[in-house]
Amino acid sequence: MTDAQAHETFRLAGLDAQAEIRIDRWGVPHIKAASDKDLFFVQGFNAARDRLWQLDLWRKRGLGLLAADFGPGYLAQDHAARHFLYRGDMAPEWTSYAPDTQAICTAFVAGINAYVALCEAEPARLPPEFTVFGTRPSRWQPADVVRIRSHALTRNGLSEILRANIMALADAQTDLLRFELDPPVSPKPEEGISLADIPLVATRLFKLATAAVTFDKARLTAGLDDVWKWTEVTDLGDIVQAIAEEGSNNWAVHGSRTETGRPILASDPHRAHAVPSLRYLVHLEAPGLNAIGTGEPTAPGISLGHNDRTAFGLTIFGADQEDVYVYATKDGDPEQYRYADGWEKITRIEESFAVKGHPDQTLTLSFTRHGPILHENPKIRQVIAIRSVWLSPGSAAYLGSLSYMRSGSVRAFSQTLGSWGTPSVNHVSADVDGNIGWFTAGFTPVRRNWEGLLPVPGHGSHEWDGFLPAGELPRAYNPADGFVASANEMNLPADRDPSAPSIGHEWAEVSRAQRIKSVLRADPKHTLGASMALQTDVYSRPAATICAVLQQVASRQPLDDRQEHAIKLFNGWDYRLEAASAPAALFEVWWMKHLRPALLARFAPNPTIRQLLLPGDVDRMLVLLSEPGALWEAADRDSMLLSTLSVGFADCEIRLGPDPSAWRWGDLHRALFEHATSRIKTEGDPDWNVGPLPVGGSRSTPMHAGYRMGDFGVNAGASVRLVMDVGDWDNSVCINTPGQSGDPRSPHYGDLADTWSKGEYVPLLYSDARIALETTHRITLLPV
Repeated sequence: MTDAQAHETFRLAGLDAQAEIRIDRWGVPHIKAASDKDLFFVQGFNAARDRLWQLDLWRKRGLGLLAADFGPGYLAQDHAARHFLYRGDMAPEWTSYAPDTQAICTAFVAGINAYVALCEAEPARLPPEFTVFGTRPSRWQPADVVRIRSHALTRNGLSEILRANIMALADAQTDLLRFELDPPVSPKPEEGISLADIPLVATRLFKLATAAVTFDKARLTAGLDDVWKWTEVTDLGDIVQAIAEEGSNNWAVHGSRTETGRPILASDPHRAHAVPSLRYLVHLEAPGLNAIGTGEPTAPGISLGHNDRTAFGLTIFGADQEDVYVYATKDGDPEQYRYADGWEKITRIEESFAVKGHPDQTLTLSFTRHGPILHENPKIRQVIAIRSVWLSPGSAAYLGSLSYMRSGSVRAFSQTLGSWGTPSVNHVSADVDGNIGWFTAGFTPVRRNWEGLLPVPGHGSHEWDGFLPAGELPRAYNPADGFVASANEMNLPADRDPSAPSIGHEWAEVSRAQRIKSVLRADPKHTLGASMALQTDVYSRPAATICAVLQQVASRQPLDDRQEHAIKLFNGWDYRLEAASAPAALFEVWWMKHLRPALLARFAPNPTIRQLLLPGDVDRMLVLLSEPGALWEAADRDSMLLSTLSVGFADCEIRLGPDPSAWRWGDLHRALFEHATSRIKTEGDPDWNVGPLPVGGSRSTPMHAGYRMGDFGVNAGASVRLVMDVGDWDNSVCINTPGQSGDPRSPHYGDLADTWSKGEYVPLLYSDARIALETTHRITLLPV
């Protein structure tokens, strides 16, 4: 890097005083400003400096503006997205997160717009994707930050529709293969609801509104006649599996159980892998605020990290934040739907959509009093709509962190959580006084007369009675165990009143949580290194459970040659899915490609139902395999284990060669960070993909590494990891992948990917002295 590149100076309209961005050698920007207004202005400027293409695409996707840049193939997605924008009163919206939210968002987008203006003055600064597509970044409005809801994670509207379809074809017991319900409950259709009349096509609008933006030549060249062909941009199975992959781990260990006597807090959110990463590490410093960590680059502040006194992290908590409603329409007037003792008119809103290469198009958005209409069937006089917390003020994802990132203690942190709407999460926190806490948060509808697991009548009999107060959601402060931890498991207190309103019944499998808690429980002198090892731990509970059953079965059954070889390979294995492991490769191929499908086929012989059950509830399947019980005979289980093992072994021979000792899980299980343009580039175009990189783990290991079933390609897990030494902040570590920057020309575009794939970390620097030693690029910002 030349001296000119290493130190840049810009004069920016909208900045009140001198500010500085120091970028360390791992690409983490350390921002220092003279006021909060300038700080968030510079945060926006810097986010655009590193992630302008990502920010611009996020905004256009969320606001329903893609077709203006990319043509008719994106108009249906725009139409879907606009159904889920916040359309309510902005006054309560602005005050929901923090008293100064509007001022913060105004400064943040002014900073983004300042960088857009710089690119207009100096076009060479534009990320190359804009040249590829012939587009330009747009200016932001402050409301854009909060009105876009469809990038957040909520649940369980799609699941209700899937459950209705499965129960219409089979029963509630079969649906447990898709999602075990905890606390246990037997969902039954409400009076007047025919589950057979809830079509799968009712998932389409929601799927499309929340889908990633994809690029291929056919979609980019679609004409107006093709608009509605692009409503299935992703398979239902992809969406359902993606929901299963979204999770996280976190824990906070009390100083009484650490080697140093200081708390340790670790957090690694799991989402779909992408380039650039969904998360962005940043350090924000102004008088009264000094916070470092990660959030999404499209939002001001940070949601995981620490300030000078308090550390914080989060994982998804399974609160049910959506409901599907079914309405009867008036005979002879399909614009009216039954509500209470009368009829209400469907709200139809005509909106204009710009479309590249064509005149503006006018499309209709349709709503009931509860929310967007998902499906209309005039033949049976039925309308289906969805209600989501998204429609309530305060539901913009992660913005509640604007309150808690300034908290001076764990207690103060907990007192801000009434400002947290979405996603529903398990927060963990630790402070320099030695306190730790676990606090669930998120808007949780109060359902007085149903559990929220199936579509319900929309005529007024099933209404939300507000949200549960934040203080009534589960939480713990300095518990006797000496640590708090969560991994999306069912963690409602065992003594919770069963007659209390339902919070949720659908959770991630318990494998990660069990492993994390067992390791922490057994470690009375926890260290930073131990937390790093636990975040990258690849112990597989399914492997341990299934291999134990296999050993028993093999001891009493004659085995064929492949079964003998497989048993030999498993003997002495520690059930760790290491990238270099041969038994890990055999187990995952056998379990996920052969044993699991056979198990689903045994209990759901109808292939249509089976497709709806994917990827399947791991906890439920492990119980079926380890405890045959009343549902099937042990002999049937034994036969299935051995027959699928033979086929799985033969499959590995085809995939990995005839020598089992040379098999490697990482030869199949590889992470490729695929750039959005990779499917449209032609020969000679630069390759902006990063990888593929061999990695260990699976969706069942603490180091979550979910993969596509077709080719084992890793597509979800932790891109960012933080482990924080509470009080000795410079001792903290982090990693983001593939790199901090979204600009393929940047040295920080893919520079952290190899480190990440090896389970290693880089420093999360906090003090001025340490930052000064590692600064490689300094940007001075001056007011005009």
